[in-house]
Amino acid sequence: MFVKSAMIPKHKCYVVKETDSVEKALEVLEHHQIDGVPVLSGDKYAGVVTRYNIYQNFFQSDKLKSDFVKETLVKDIAAFKEKFLVGDEIFEKTLVELQDFPILSVVDEERNFLGLVTRYDVLEQFQSAFGLQRKGIRIAFTSVETEGRIARLGDIIQQHHESVISLVTFDATDRMLRRIVLKIEKKDNVEKFLKKLEKSGFRILDITED
Repeated sequence: MFVKSAMIPKHKCYVVKETDSVEKALEVLEHHQIDGVPVLSGDKYAGVVTRYNIYQNFFQSDKLKSDFVKETLVKDIAAFKEKFLVGDEIFEKTLVELQDFPILSVVDEERNFLGLVTRYDVLEQFQSAFGLQRKGIRIAFTSVETEGRIARLGDIIQQHHESVISLVTFDATDRMLRRIVLKIEKKDNVEKFLKKLEKSGFRILDITED
């Protein structure tokens, strides 16, 4: 999945103008209970304002709080002006980027603001990928890293008419092995399915019903 297909589109985003006061930015943050908003110069991305960098700039100023929020413009404290996405990144990579940022804006080649991705959205997508929102049987197992193993797994799933909720693979510590986490709907033939996996060379590590 690419970022552009999962982002919140511009018309659904909360934003502030670079000429807005810090007071206005705080009102937006408080009203919508969010940690940060994109700053726009016309339609172009001009950075981000967060609660943290508002407080940081206030403490570094010599102004009273009331004067600071009214007199300081958003453009004076906007941060992360060069921190953005262009939409064709793989969605999974945004999790690393969002470790230190509440939001990441998506822009086009001319820096026009297209939308944004939030940390919450990324985590929600990962929950969906792992099937956390549906009940079933989660099976963790390893497989030798050889050509055709995933195809073989698909054959076994089809033979036993299993309904797959999610399928995720990981590199194992041993380069010759691959870890696989498969979640399927709970049925009466799970034991037969597990025996077939083991008979076909898949080593079962853990089985959990959730």
